[in-house]
Amino acid sequence: MVHYIYLIFAIIFEVTGTTMMKLSNGFTVLVPSIALFVFYAISFTLLTLSLKNLDVSLAYAIWSGLGTALIATIGIFFFHEHINAVKLVSLCFIIIGVVGLNLAGVKH
Repeated sequence: MVHYIYLIFAIIFEVTGTTMMKLSNGFTVLVPSIALFVFYAISFTLLTLSLKNLDVSLAYAIWSGLGTALIATIGIFFFHEHINAVKLVSLCFIIIGVVGLNLAGVKH
């Protein structure tokens, strides 16, 4: 169970790192520029630890899929990015894909 905790925190740090990319304004703001590297290093470390007990296909799909969905949501709500039906449907497909991979990985 601890491997899923590692994965959840890896996602949180990846999303935070990506948010710092936006806030760094193309590496022109010092603190977010440094923070993005720190957060990504922590994220990759935690993702690596989660891979000790999870299949790489499942862990990476969850990490990248949920990270993408979360950062898109942050972009919409905090950075006032445009939202439309295609974006919403695409985000739903990402979530459906992650759930599908989780269900496919269940051993009977």
